[in-house]
Amino acid sequence: MSPPTSQLLEQAAALADKEPRKAEALYLQILDAKSDGARTRVLLRSRSHPFPDSATADQLLRDQEAALTRLAQLYRDEKNAEALVDVVRKSRSYMSSTAKAKTARLIRTLLDFFTAIPGSEQIQTDVILENIEWAKKEKRIFLKQSLETRLVALYLDSNSFKPALALVDSLLAELKRLDDKLILTEVHLLESRIYRGLGNLPKAKAALTSARTAANAIYCPPHLQAQLDLQSGVLHAEEKDFKTAYSYFFETFENLSAQDDPKALNSLKYMLLCKIMLNMPEDVTSLLSIKLALKYAQLRDVESMRAVARAHQNRNLAEFERALRDYREELSSDPTIRSHLAALYDTLLEQNLLRIVEPYSIVEVDFVATSVGQDRQRVEAKLSQMILDKVFHGVLDQGRGCLLVFDEPEEDVAYQSAIGMLEQVGKVVDSLYAKATKLA
Repeated sequence: MSPPTSQLLEQAAALADKEPRKAEALYLQILDAKSDGARTRVLLRSRSHPFPDSATADQLLRDQEAALTRLAQLYRDEKNAEALVDVVRKSRSYMSSTAKAKTARLIRTLLDFFTAIPGSEQIQTDVILENIEWAKKEKRIFLKQSLETRLVALYLDSNSFKPALALVDSLLAELKRLDDKLILTEVHLLESRIYRGLGNLPKAKAALTSARTAANAIYCPPHLQAQLDLQSGVLHAEEKDFKTAYSYFFETFENLSAQDDPKALNSLKYMLLCKIMLNMPEDVTSLLSIKLALKYAQLRDVESMRAVARAHQNRNLAEFERALRDYREELSSDPTIRSHLAALYDTLLEQNLLRIVEPYSIVEVDFVATSVGQDRQRVEAKLSQMILDKVFHGVLDQGRGCLLVFDEPEEDVAYQSAIGMLEQVGKVVDSLYAKATKLA
């Protein structure tokens, strides 16, 4: 016959879907079993359960671990972040009597449940800070480092780059002394993402190189290797090397798809983005027909990239704007896609403006603005920028509200020849002067 806590665990599992409150009460009863020492000892030594103390204690610990996890799942499904915090706090009494490796795994599992609760970032930050302090008091160094690594990731997700960078610096100092290559790889990778968020690409690349160096010294788990490849692709894309970026994104996509990881969708979007930025929007359709991409082809995220590719292929600014408006959430939530599409929008606007003004020697700015469907002020600013960048030669006459377009000035080779001749004459004069000085 099973120990009583196992029976309670089975009853709670059966009630979880239909009567969650009863299931919650049973899980809490299992967790309280340890604190009620006298009652537990009597219960476990009863005639109907003649197990040795060590066996019953081990079974009780296993049941309590399962109860903690299932209770946390129950609160996660109910989106109850505050109750989930209480579960994490209750787990400490359990963790004090278990192996440190199991403790770290359990706390990571419980904290993972917060990610499914929208708007729980601040609560999650608070509970991690609380557990870091507990880990310091209990002198659980590896658990503390694991929690601090998670806290850095949270800061990064909320764009709190300064506290994240400060925490990374202190973590790296500890990890280099301990020579823990796995966590060192993760922290260097986070450091690279922080510097990329701050716009410091040289330091982002240096941190990524350090992460890859640490990863080469150990067996790198597939999910971590995928993150390294993804970050490499992002940094190459920032440098406008979209061809190399595409190859890294493809590696990431294959890796994550093999694990059925939902993050594979982001890699696919980045692959499509690279094709668009390489002026190959026609390849988007063929890319979505490969076996690994078929299951994502009808998703709204992929549809958004297809709409952008179609607008780019047609060189249609209005269609591009409509795609950005219709798929605002899909295209604006990711900073990588957002920044590159902003650059693509500028390029498309520039091409449209060139197409309109090239046939004219003088054209009204209002007419150009109406033709591209933009407000006059924006068009005027863009034309000024194009003139300064020497995309075309012209002058904005703001008094008349016109753009004067000039033919590209032909380079007069006579000037270059004259300059070359004068340089040679200068050398001859210098030579004659040197000889005259020797004779004197």
